Amino acid sequence: MSATGGNKAIIAAFLANMGIALTKFIAFVFSGSSSMLAESVHSLADSGNQLLLLLGGRKAKRLADKEHPFGYGRERYVYAFVVSIILFSVGGVFSIYEGIHKLQDPHPIDLPWLPLTVLGIAMVLESFSLRTAIRESSHVRGKQTWVQFVRRSKAPELPVVLLEDVAALLGLAFAFVGVSLAVVTGDGSWDAIGTLFIGTLLIAVAVVLGIETKSLLVGEGATETEAAAITAAIETGDEVEKLIHMKTLYLGPDELLVAAKLGFRTDLPLQVVSSHIDTIEQRIRAAVPTARVIYLEPDVYRQPAEQFPPAAADAPGSD
Repeated sequence: MSATGGNKAIIAAFLANMGIALTKFIAFVFSGSSSMLAESVHSLADSGNQLLLLLGGRKAKRLADKEHPFGYGRERYVYAFVVSIILFSVGGVFSIYEGIHKLQDPHPIDLPWLPLTVLGIAMVLESFSLRTAIRESSHVRGKQTWVQFVRRSKAPELPVVLLEDVAALLGLAFAFVGVSLAVVTGDGSWDAIGTLFIGTLLIAVAVVLGIETKSLLVGEGATETEAAAITAAIETGDEVEKLIHMKTLYLGPDELLVAAKLGFRTDLPLQVVSSHIDTIEQRIRAAVPTARVIYLEPDVYRQPAEQFPPAAADAPGSD
């Protein structure tokens, strides 16, 4: 994922959410709709999410030092995890609390045209934000489905913004239906039910994002496609007899570590082996540009031990 594309989607979402949060809160003050209050908190939380993602991206650019010799690339995963768990959950738990409170003390909605108008405008603005996220994601998604993109992306920003925007649109739909039913029936309980749906949605999205970002924090290796490309880059030439084993690890969204043990012929001088390793590294970087940290260990490939038949004394029928 290009940092520019990710930042563009984040900034678009931030600007939309700040304007929407303020408008929703004003509508809540005048209408008393709990759905509007839940949605204003939702949009405010989303705005905080985007600021955290931008902060994580900035901190991840720090140069490696003695304390962090592989750099700070995983800062982006840390901040994405904070976004997915804390802020989404805070918004979800608050919405459920507000919904339960409203169910216990339902009251009609004042000035019903105001929250409905605000929700309609918010849907339009969120749609523009979602369109920007989809367009930027399409540049890096390739042939993956959207579910695969969210699950397999090594850069967390676009999946987070995508799910935020989808959740925002669904939340607005829940609020619109809840407010509309409350206005038509005169029963404020419908507004409370819409609020509960919003809270449940936010917590569900928090769980999904939490699971995915946790996997990135623990450490993910190269994708099957990338691993196959690296293997091919190693084995394409005639420098090595055998790729003995290989391990990969993403140090950050744009930095892949590759460590491999390569079997060389025993009669090769050290200078020749060193030259071969340099050549192989160049091929790996050309095949997978994110493979920026490469450690190749020369070794002697040993054929697996032959499986000997059982001794004559142990053969069936022997005395």
